[in-house]
Amino acid sequence: MKRIGIISDTHGYWDNKYEYYLGNCDEIWHAGDIGSLEVADKFEAMKPIFRAVCGNIDDNTLRARYREILRFKCENIDVLLKHIGGYPGRYDRSVQGMLFASPPNLFVDGHSHILKIQFDKTLNLLHINPGAAGLRGWHKERTLVRLTIEGNKFTDCEVITLGNKQSEHI
Repeated sequence: MKRIGIISDTHGYWDNKYEYYLGNCDEIWHAGDIGSLEVADKFEAMKPIFRAVCGNIDDNTLRARYREILRFKCENIDVLLKHIGGYPGRYDRSVQGMLFASPPNLFVDGHSHILKIQFDKTLNLLHINPGAAGLRGWHKERTLVRLTIEGNKFTDCEVITLGNKQSEHI
């Protein structure tokens, strides 16, 4: 059994709430647009397993550390992590072929800043976009997602609201 924290689009912003909500997770997955090496280092220092992909705003230093696509197993779940991915029925062309040729059990992406957890009946996969946890972008609330993976099952999926973006200060 593994407790997973899923976050995206921090855009160089660090919030101590990340440690509070993700510190007891077994793994943290960042779906891109980390935004700074400093933020990446803080996630890495938290000591759970940290898996991340680079996003469209990430510089060459972050691109050298994190790939564009990450595919791995967690328990008995095949996971695909990519920053720009789209949604069930409207997947981005950059990942569409891979999804249809060999669908994972879980597809996690970011980029849109829109929190969405949806089951894709066509591909028989769970799609999660945790929304955006940083201050930049058009989203109003900063969010992340936690869930438990046990064997080949997902349980305890929860959305965490970190706060209203407009009330935060850079």
